[in-house]
Amino acid sequence: MAKQKADLIIANAKEILTCTGEAADSIGKLNDSWIAIAGEKIIAVGDKKEVDNQVDSSGARIIDAGGKVVVPGFVDSHTHAIFGGSRVEEYAAKMTVSDPKKLEEMGIKTGVMVSVNKTRDASKEELFNISKEKLDRMLQAGTTTVEVKSGYGLTTKDELKILEVASELNESLPIDVVNTFLGAHGWPEDMSKEAYIKEIIEEMIPQVAEKKLATFCDVWTENSHFNAKESRDILEAGLSYGMQPKIHTDAYSYVEGSDLAADIKAVSADHLNYTPPEVMKKMADAGVVGVVMPTLDFAVAHPRPFDVRTMIEQGLPVALATNLNPGNWTESMQFVMVLACRLYHMSPEEAIRAATINGAKALQLENEVGSIEVGKLADLQIWDVPSYNHVIYRLGSNVVDQVIKRGKVIEK
Repeated sequence: MAKQKADLIIANAKEILTCTGEAADSIGKLNDSWIAIAGEKIIAVGDKKEVDNQVDSSGARIIDAGGKVVVPGFVDSHTHAIFGGSRVEEYAAKMTVSDPKKLEEMGIKTGVMVSVNKTRDASKEELFNISKEKLDRMLQAGTTTVEVKSGYGLTTKDELKILEVASELNESLPIDVVNTFLGAHGWPEDMSKEAYIKEIIEEMIPQVAEKKLATFCDVWTENSHFNAKESRDILEAGLSYGMQPKIHTDAYSYVEGSDLAADIKAVSADHLNYTPPEVMKKMADAGVVGVVMPTLDFAVAHPRPFDVRTMIEQGLPVALATNLNPGNWTESMQFVMVLACRLYHMSPEEAIRAATINGAKALQLENEVGSIEVGKLADLQIWDVPSYNHVIYRLGSNVVDQVIKRGKVIEK
């Protein structure tokens, strides 16, 4: 039988982290190994002899990864990457001023509606260009798949605009963009919550579905936002149009949003600062992925950091994400991992897995990306470090030397 021809070979890697296995810290480390790629997919993984026996590498491009580490591309499963402007003045002022009245006296506008208004005012072209810059930087730092939520529009027109930009970015850039509809990120100042929920269910969700603009439907379940009943109505409406449920919940209160995540078998439940241990177990049993965002807690000086060790003990798969948004401008999954390990007591192995295969599970993409296996997309990153532990040791560095996306080397 003729051997399959390889287009690209990654040779001599000191370490390859396949991120296979089921344990929370299973990274499947291979030493002195090779990867063969044909087209977009991985066709062989193993030592030189194993790969030579399986593939014809005579015409392949060879990348010598000697002394380096090869890892699956990061899968960032929770971002709000498309937004207008920034909230830098608010963020900087809050380093020393916490009193809302003093901030108002300083002429500093605060809160989500600041970003909503800036996003509404921005054209699609402006949103595309500023978002492209963010996604380009994320790709260079190892993120090969990114989820992007709407939620800074809060009108049908503007929610659609955000999702249309996300779709255009997905078509235009090497990075894969996965769309989530989050119309239920709040409600407009000039509309009651009840009227807005009606608009989400009867107008927004049907139009998003008709235009095929989102894979997932999300809602912010919190005592300050939507209660469990309202959230269920929204998520079930999304489901009826083929959008799988996700949920922001338990960030600042416990109002049984995580119970809803388990009951409705949400793909993921995100934040989880106030989630009781028994509900973590309930979600684990229901197949929900818990998505946590260390940089968000860091950026807002959260009074109750999430308890990742209990999540893992309860069997809940944990994914790490940046939660890139105007109040938490984080583009680097490496920085997320640094905080996850130092502040939340994750091991480097747990953090790597949470940033790759578990992120893929939080987007229902675990059969395509998130691990280095034959048949999966060749979404890879090469770290110019002597061992994988350096990724959480070199604070503030970008250890990524090269990125391969769908079998193509991303040029710097």
